[in-house]
Amino acid sequence: MSLPSHLSLRIPETDLPRIVIIGGGFAGLNLAKRLYKADAQIVMLDRNNFHTFQPLLYQVATAGLEPDSIAGPLRKTFEGHDNYFFRMVRVTGVDQDRKVVKTLIGDLPYDYLVMANGSKTNFFNNETVRKNSLPLKRVVHALNMRSHILQMFEQAVLTEDPDESQALLNIVVVGGGPTGVEVCGALAELKKHVLPKDYPDLDISRMNIHLIEGTDKLLSSMSEKSSLEARKYIESLGIKVSTGVIVEDYIEEHAVLSNGEIIPTKSLIWAAGVMGNVPEGFTRDQVLRSRLVVDKYNRVIESDNIYAIGDIAQMPNKKYPNGFPMVAPVAIQQGKHLAKNLKRWLTGKDMIPFKYFDKGTMATIGRNKAVVDLPGGLHFRGFLAWLVWMFVHIMYLIGFRNKLITLNNWIWSYFTYDKGARLIIRVFDRKKNLEDEEKDLVAY
Repeated sequence: MSLPSHLSLRIPETDLPRIVIIGGGFAGLNLAKRLYKADAQIVMLDRNNFHTFQPLLYQVATAGLEPDSIAGPLRKTFEGHDNYFFRMVRVTGVDQDRKVVKTLIGDLPYDYLVMANGSKTNFFNNETVRKNSLPLKRVVHALNMRSHILQMFEQAVLTEDPDESQALLNIVVVGGGPTGVEVCGALAELKKHVLPKDYPDLDISRMNIHLIEGTDKLLSSMSEKSSLEARKYIESLGIKVSTGVIVEDYIEEHAVLSNGEIIPTKSLIWAAGVMGNVPEGFTRDQVLRSRLVVDKYNRVIESDNIYAIGDIAQMPNKKYPNGFPMVAPVAIQQGKHLAKNLKRWLTGKDMIPFKYFDKGTMATIGRNKAVVDLPGGLHFRGFLAWLVWMFVHIMYLIGFRNKLITLNNWIWSYFTYDKGARLIIRVFDRKKNLEDEEKDLVAY
């Protein structure tokens, strides 16, 4: 990717300590919000100019919400604050010796660096799957998925080949975590309430949704009770569930499963996991299982001025020997806590170790169907759990406008059984999409 040579970051020189934050996700955004009284210059770098509420990406992908309902401008966070700067750039690496962040348009010196650039899709080194599946990690992924799924139905109306038609109507979702389960539930609702009206000349009953999970249960991070109830909900919606099975390959639009089954499908949705998004410039000892190893203050080991928070941070402890789960609540709490610690450090006070408070886990499988696990072994399901899920997600959305629009959409959809965003704004082109994904491999 070549850029004009006259471009530069144009960050003013300052006598204040410069804190550079890479990433405007849950961790970076909550950190930046709470540094506004710090005696420092704050610079945030992100390849997008907006924050994405990732837990609701699946609703954009399944035509339930428009993307601007779950995204908010990052610059709004910096309005009215002196010494706050945002730059939409791609970070290519870090030079720890020179204390600079490398970007596609130049280097930026830092006094303190915070890695909050999150995670990326983990394809488990399966190149065929990476090149041909549909991930769901960013807004562009959700829009691609929405366009692709709708395009498949438009093509199914036109084709006279029954085998081709079936491959168009088969959807395989890989990964039985919250994302995979929620995608399946939303697709099942489309199949039952929306698609028969949109495509009266197509036998929608031939649409098959397959959920493939490599472990022996769905929602492996939740309780056994929630897992079993989620599976019961999923299967009641007509979704075919396979646990203890992995997708070994995707050959000529056929998903090849480890149990010998081969499913013809043009829609392979990949929700099987994520991995840390570590840029170049960190040593082998600083990286463990694709995440930056940090101490109890979220400081990257073998460094005195680099911190990592959120999905990219690996903080092993007794309860979580492999580090905290890569979920939004951890990122939010670490962002808030590091802001306090950096302000303490800048004023000569000692830092306080980070402690994660687990507020519970939840997942929704569709209308009136959800499961919730709370600390202390408390568990509930059904309509009440679904209401709690909606309330929590509304509260965490950025901005009153987004909260209001999302709530209105949900109310409309609940009473009308309709999803209003069934638009192919831009045709999904797999070849072009792959080229864009290849570019993302070389820069954050």
